[in-house]
Amino acid sequence: MKTWIPLLAAMAISAPIYAEPVTQPAAAQTRAMSEGVVRKIDAANGKITLRHGPIANLDMPPMSMVFRVQPPELLDGLKVGDRVTFHAEDIDGAYTVTAIQVAP
Repeated sequence: MKTWIPLLAAMAISAPIYAEPVTQPAAAQTRAMSEGVVRKIDAANGKITLRHGPIANLDMPPMSMVFRVQPPELLDGLKVGDRVTFHAEDIDGAYTVTAIQVAP
């Protein structure tokens, strides 16, 4: 019995044998940034056309498409051809860019 005591003590303070999957908090998942290239800017209507890679939080494959931009001031300083990182969300059924910046 005495030989089991150190073994049981070691097992009690050791890490579990299995590992839980590591996931990002919901807030981090929803703020995932995607990459794209500006193809067209329609500042008067608050829209931007992007050729983009996959958008993970929207489960969207790479393509070119028009997005609404909220707030429209996010378009200030952008120009056609800029490589950008952006965050898009489905807001009331409309794909909307809610953050965008020129990629370094």
